[in-house]
Amino acid sequence: MGKFGSFINGFLMGAIGAAAIALLLTPKSGEEMREELKHEVDDILDEGRRASQQRQRELEDQLNTFRGQ
Repeated sequence: MGKFGSFINGFLMGAIGAAAIALLLTPKSGEEMREELKHEVDDILDEGRRASQQRQRELEDQLNTFRGQ
């Protein structure tokens, strides 16, 4: 796994850990917390998708450069 994969993996593990700690320490109701966590997870997944798409575009550009296009 390359540097980018390691970064994404660490980012996701940190986000999951932070969400679990927030769940345990929050004074909010269960329903409020579930809704907030759902939004946080959606945001994290969107961030991962954006990073993945950007990296894919960068790699495609590099490949095209190597091919001489």
